[in-house]
Amino acid sequence: MLRVNSRKIKPGDTFLALQGPYTDGHNYIEEAISNGAACIIATHGEYPVKTIITEDTRTYLSNYLKELNLEKLENIKLIAISGSYGKTSVADITCQLLNNLNIKTACISTNGFYLNGKIEKISSSTPDIYELYELINKAVEENCEIIIIETSSKAIKQRHIEGLRFDAAVFTNFVPNENEEKIDYLNEKIEPFKMLKKNGYAIINKNDKTYEKFLLPQNTNITYGKIDSNYPLNIIDANYDYTELTIGQNQLKIPLIGKFNIYNYAPAYIIAKLITNDEEAINNASLSLHSPDGRFDTFKYKNNLIIIDYAHDFNSIQNIVQKTKEINKGKLITIIGCSGEANTSQRPLIGKYLSENSDSAIFTADNPRHETIEEIIDDMAKDVQKDNIQKISNRKEAIKKGISMLENEDILLILGKGHEDYQIIGSDEFPFKDRDEVIKNIK
Repeated sequence: MLRVNSRKIKPGDTFLALQGPYTDGHNYIEEAISNGAACIIATHGEYPVKTIITEDTRTYLSNYLKELNLEKLENIKLIAISGSYGKTSVADITCQLLNNLNIKTACISTNGFYLNGKIEKISSSTPDIYELYELINKAVEENCEIIIIETSSKAIKQRHIEGLRFDAAVFTNFVPNENEEKIDYLNEKIEPFKMLKKNGYAIINKNDKTYEKFLLPQNTNITYGKIDSNYPLNIIDANYDYTELTIGQNQLKIPLIGKFNIYNYAPAYIIAKLITNDEEAINNASLSLHSPDGRFDTFKYKNNLIIIDYAHDFNSIQNIVQKTKEINKGKLITIIGCSGEANTSQRPLIGKYLSENSDSAIFTADNPRHETIEEIIDDMAKDVQKDNIQKISNRKEAIKKGISMLENEDILLILGKGHEDYQIIGSDEFPFKDRDEVIKNIK
């Protein structure tokens, strides 16, 4: 068997020295041989076992896996979700909708590997190519028709999806990343659209100012959003329970709230329509949708709304607060913590922004790791000028307090951890999930 992890080598296996962003497989060739590797695939060197020298081991791997899985790839459709924000939500909602239509669908995203209603944890939002093929094989074995794959810029840059060909790709939006060159970052978002099969479907948000970059001539391009797009979107009625809208000429109701969720839903609707062309069935299947775990995940409490979201950096927090304000009718209360040993310069920015854009804000723990919670909270409060924040180190108590502050059509926005089911303190992980604490306190 071909393996890329020297520790998993068994006698007779082939070890491929894969070069990653942090490690070089060539450094583990001796370990692989001592564990029984009968063959080495590398870009250089001489070894006491059969050796194949290739110019690029990653290209070798992607070609090998593609050839090995050709028959399986013919039996399943792959759909890529690309963009700066909303990828996980679009992937999840599309997976839900297709399964509601009895089109058996799996999903690979930040939230994990969804198959048969179960979630399996995976190494990253877009795992490396050998893990992707393992998941594709599982889906094929379970007779899935479609796999939705969230394609992150980091994974594309690290060539995780190299060699795959997609039946469709979705573009959600583009927001420049302060940590990357704008052109490189944009090109990474475009890459899945260059990987479509002949006449593959490119489903593109026309409301984004970069949308024309995604209109590649070799693809079948479908736009949504603006009045002059293929599928214009219009909200007719919205409240804390549902949104009534038109998409194209079709009027329907979905149990998702907020304008941005309409944009998360639209690609799912378009994909379903391309497959079934049955608007009535799609409308009925849409009534059972729910928010993805930890992505604008909503809970009604009396006549108030509680929202859990994974937003944890300054840009995503700004984004989610602005979206929340679009539907907010009463007070906005926010709960936020910042992770230890990460993005320390953003803490004062986040604290000040939430104080200025909330009626009340509670600063609490996230994953403090080896920093003290109190020091992190003090960093967050450093530039706060308004007298509307509370410091509550215990996240359970912070959530309980936030819920107790809800009065009349208020919103409690709980940020930072989203779908995570752990709290990292020191080097240890402890079970903790925002959703569990909310449910416990609103029963």
